Amino acid sequence: MTEQTKVKELEDVVIRFSGDSGDGMQLVGNIFSNLSAVLGNHISTFPDFPAEIRAPQGSLSGVSGFQVHLGSKKIFTPGDKADVLIAMNPAALKVNANRLKPNAIIIIDSDSFKESDLKKADFKTEDPFEELGLNSLYVQVVSAPIETAVKESLADSGLDNKARLRSKNMFALGLTCWLLNRPLEHAFEMLQNKFRKKEKIMEANIKVLADGYNYGHNIHASVSTIRIESAQTEKGIYTDIQGNKATALGLIAAAEKAGLELFLGSYPITPATEILQELSARKEMGVKAMQAEDEIAGICSAIGASFAGSLAATSTSGPGLALKSEAIGLAVMAELPLVIIDVQRGGPSTGLPTKTEQSDLYQALYGRNGESPVVVMAASTPTDCFDAAYMASKIALEHLTPVILLTDGFLANGSSAWRIPDLEEYPSINPPYVKPEMLEGWKPYKRNEETMVRYWAIPGMEGFMHRLGGLEKDYQTSAISTDPANHEKMTKTRQTKVDRIATELPPQEIMGNKDADVLVVGWGGTYGHLYAAVENILSEGGNIAFTHFKYISPLPTNTSEILTKYKKVIVCELNNGQFAGYLRSKVPHANILQYNKIQGQPFTEIELVEYFKKLMEE
Repeated sequence: MTEQTKVKELEDVVIRFSGDSGDGMQLVGNIFSNLSAVLGNHISTFPDFPAEIRAPQGSLSGVSGFQVHLGSKKIFTPGDKADVLIAMNPAALKVNANRLKPNAIIIIDSDSFKESDLKKADFKTEDPFEELGLNSLYVQVVSAPIETAVKESLADSGLDNKARLRSKNMFALGLTCWLLNRPLEHAFEMLQNKFRKKEKIMEANIKVLADGYNYGHNIHASVSTIRIESAQTEKGIYTDIQGNKATALGLIAAAEKAGLELFLGSYPITPATEILQELSARKEMGVKAMQAEDEIAGICSAIGASFAGSLAATSTSGPGLALKSEAIGLAVMAELPLVIIDVQRGGPSTGLPTKTEQSDLYQALYGRNGESPVVVMAASTPTDCFDAAYMASKIALEHLTPVILLTDGFLANGSSAWRIPDLEEYPSINPPYVKPEMLEGWKPYKRNEETMVRYWAIPGMEGFMHRLGGLEKDYQTSAISTDPANHEKMTKTRQTKVDRIATELPPQEIMGNKDADVLVVGWGGTYGHLYAAVENILSEGGNIAFTHFKYISPLPTNTSEILTKYKKVIVCELNNGQFAGYLRSKVPHANILQYNKIQGQPFTEIELVEYFKKLMEE
């Protein structure tokens, strides 16, 4: 008879799945995250991919990780350090040793901790825990012979040895579900959906998952299992959603609201490819997605679709945005609606394609020839990618302008629990179409003199035949013009059109203590870490304020008022100070300081809290 396992109740817990790049850590992390979201927990995840496509097995450079932070309260970050580590080999243990809390629980595959495995991970002794100093953290180790157990579990499955061992990750997931008191029914459903066309593989994974769970029940483990209560949340249907998928769904929602077909012309590039993949699978919703032969063809096909009257978009990452620059200028000159999604990654050039960064801001703002203004926005969380894509589409369609939406690798691959929204709650989208009464004297660049937006005529509208192009047009006649004064007028008109969008943006909001001396400023995917750090300081009685920018060009109308109010404005970003420099150019009288990190990794709450406290003391 087994001992009754003790249960420890926590408000939140951080779990990190880690193993070789072929061990399926991303899959089990996603299943565990989905399972927790369905059970009503708040979550935030961080997949951490190796840079190499296939590093040597068991090597330090080949370690792949997936971290999930879940709790019964609002979760803003994937967590700094882990309460639970699943280490499938010694390399995974070594890479993550400095990411563990005291008394952390470590689940290891004892079959993968042989002498040869330790050598691959550059261990010098036979005791990796002592060598890494983990014993001083009083870590609790659950050592399970996962490889042996999986072979025995699937002995009668008809699968060969290699296919059987691919299910090791499911055994580890089962153990984790036991440890965290997660019921398996929803996980079974997820596996059935994923492997519905491969019945043998589906059955094998389900069996091994259950065996891993039962293994936890049957061992005399010295660790307590953990229970996280469901969160008190708004009623609705919840799921776990990654940023790239949320972006794709936001585009679909905007097209539906505007009554338009959605077209995406794109070229695959890490970490933006999933947007193209997601939209390619949505033909039943009227989506047209084209995988072009290169970045230039992708955006040019989208411009053609926009001219034809579709909601047109293109997705890419930093190097691809550079290739699209001339075509973006064409969309500016033609004054056509276009959504350009840039999922930022470490650069320059190929840089760190699997790591996150915020270093494309200057490129988004200025990376085109001539005076070429566009709207620039940034999503703040994986779920906010939906809202940001929707609003980027609304602005593009209503103001006939390209909109660059910046996300990043952290948001694209990370996920949060998402309440599926009611589209009726979202604002209407009303493009400035021409009307029949405008036919007499109509020209393609005839515009609303209040908003400076030209009227949109779709090919096929009787009497509204027209041509657009990359050459300058006359303000009055819309014919090609090289007149110097006209060029200046058209240049300023295009800039004014973008500037006036600011009057329609929500005012910038201040969180925390509005009367503090120090204001923390962020933009894009740093939101969760900055918010958590500020909340930490406020909970200890600190005096600090926080504001986070979603709209960058144009800025909200009260930006100057906010930034000049505080003695110290600290702009935190994952680059060398691009937003700080931009704000200095727009609000020169503000005392703008900067805190930067360029390591391909997001901020940690700990480092931010330490820096903010030091700044406040000074």
